[in-house]
Formats: sequence, C-alpha cells, structure tokens
Amino acid sequence: MQDIVEKAKSIKLLVLDVDGVLTDGKLYFSNSGDEMKTFSTLDGQGIKMLQQSGVAVAIITGRESALVKRRAENLGIKHIVQGREDKLLALEELKSTLAVDYPEIAFLGDDLPDLAPIRKVKLGMTVANGHSFVVEHADWQTSARGGEGAVREACELIMRAQGTLLEAWEKYL
Repeated sequence: MQDIVEKAKSIKLLVLDVDGVLTDGKLYFSNSGDEMKTFSTLDGQGIKMLQQSGVAVAIITGRESALVKRRAENLGIKHIVQGREDKLLALEELKSTLAVDYPEIAFLGDDLPDLAPIRKVKLGMTVANGHSFVVEHADWQTSARGGEGAVREACELIMRAQGTLLEAWEKYL
C-alpha cells in the first residue's frame, strides 16, 4: 500500500471512465428511447473535494450522453471527452491540453477499453467489480463497486497521500 500512496502523491489529474465507474455499468432505456443513468452522491462529493484540493478531474468515455455532460457540469468537471473508443489517444490529447504528463495522472476504469490508459499512467486503478484482466494490470482496486462510491475512494486515496483529506473533512465540522 505504501507504493500506492507514493504514486498518489504526485497526481495532478484524475481521469474517470463513466459506465461501470461513475455508474453501475447498466444502461437504462425507456420505451420512448430515453437513456437513464444513476450516479452516486458519494462520488460527487469526493470529486468536488479533490478538485478543491487542487487536483483536476476529467472524464473519458466511449459513449455519448447528455446525462454525462450534465453530471460533469454539476460537479465542475471542465474536461470531458465522449464517444472515444481509443481512450489512450483521448488521454494523450487531454494531457497535452492540460499540460500534465503521465507521471502526474491517475486513471480509474473498469473494463478492457480502459486497460491501455490504466497501464500508461502513474496510478492505474479499477473498481471492485472491474474485469479480472483489468484487475491484473491495475495498481490499485477500490473496495466499492462502480457507481457505489468507488470514485470517492480513489479521490480520498489521492487526497490522503497528498495530505489534504483531513483539511477537507474538517470544513464540515
């Protein structure tokens, strides 16, 4: 675990997948074709605290969804890349835009399309219910499932390593 804490100390950008990470991975459609997703408020609070601590958060997802855009806006996530199956290429473009390099990036994903970025960044992470092959290659795995607080765990791991977590919590005392 100490190795993970050391890796987390240098993180300036946390990149998140959506389906299976920010959501439970299920796709809900109504009879009229409306798409629905559920997001955890625990994750939302973690993202807000992490951003307030000075670590940027971005989203890279293979699907296009107005719901994801709205959720990102609600959380103050300014960098969102949707509809990109090649997540490593999307990450390369994002890191250039944000002037960060791989040793300063963490990525949280759950399935095979997330594997290349998970392996490339300083801190590659997956959720408790991540695909077994992804788990084999990730540096760290949350205890919570995707959509159920996994992102919050990752945010707090980074903040704890950087010494900003207790200060964030104390604001609520």
